[in-house]
Amino acid sequence: MKQIYPDLWQTSAEHPFPNVTSHAYLLVRDNDNILFYSSGVQEEYQHIQALGGIAYQCLSHRDEVGAALAEIKELFGSKLCCHRLEEPAVRKVTPVDCLFDKRESRLGNIEVIPTPGHTDGSVCFLVRSDDGKTYLFTGDTIYMNNGAWETRINGYAGGSKSDLKNSLMLLRDLGPAVVISSASIGAVPFKEVSAEEWRSDIDNVLRTLS
Repeated sequence: MKQIYPDLWQTSAEHPFPNVTSHAYLLVRDNDNILFYSSGVQEEYQHIQALGGIAYQCLSHRDEVGAALAEIKELFGSKLCCHRLEEPAVRKVTPVDCLFDKRESRLGNIEVIPTPGHTDGSVCFLVRSDDGKTYLFTGDTIYMNNGAWETRINGYAGGSKSDLKNSLMLLRDLGPAVVISSASIGAVPFKEVSAEEWRSDIDNVLRTLS
């Protein structure tokens, strides 16, 4: 585990596909820590327990499904959360405890933002940290490829170009301070951005979809 901000920890790297690196992120709060994405690195679980365990695990989309979901639920007694359209894929591994289907605030300071396009049930999470930063967890809606932002449409999972364009336009004006994808190509899985830089980054990605 690596502490990247006072209230945010990053799990060790995993490689679910060739050249792809993934991490999960533990948001440490007073009473109910939240794990974003998923980690199958069992050696990390003892450290997570020492940090207060996991109350909720929030998935951004179905590509994060794996055996670790059931292991984490059993070990920590956590509640698993995902978009309603991703639930059929998740429940093949373990039951889902809470479902998202609209933009709303949940679990305290977590803003759930449906962002279809990569898959039809992709979700981003905007967190206004008590530390003063605003984290945007984007899943694979937008991710880092060797230091540059990129996106991808999974047509087999209901993704579409028109939905993805609309989702990126929605993300464009959120003004995050830190953007954190679930997977990356290369060694940079997240990036600090200014509002102006983020809008420019989104515009560059939108041009690749035109």
